[in-house]
Amino acid sequence: MGRWVDVAAEGEIPPGRCRVVDLAEERVAVYHIDGRYYAIQDLCTHDYAPLDGGRVEGDEVICPRHGARFCLRTGAVLAPPAYEDLRTFEVRVHEGRIQVYDEDAA
Repeated sequence: MGRWVDVAAEGEIPPGRCRVVDLAEERVAVYHIDGRYYAIQDLCTHDYAPLDGGRVEGDEVICPRHGARFCLRTGAVLAPPAYEDLRTFEVRVHEGRIQVYDEDAA
């Protein structure tokens, strides 16, 4: 069925930073990059470390545990040791609220 989940008020996530939200099936990090918001699963596909504590460089996040790099816009893995892309989520700003679409919500 799916539903939109509130993450934060627009402007609450500083540029280059993220906010984590728990959806029905997983943890998601919502990043503010170049005036837009992007949402990715918050677990490295290499060893399942949370990515929200990783360094952000441009539109990339670097896993704090082993240095795998991922594109925040597409979820694509950019550098090993990870080889599997991240799941991405639809994001919108609705009535001043940043929201992520949780397709697994009942």
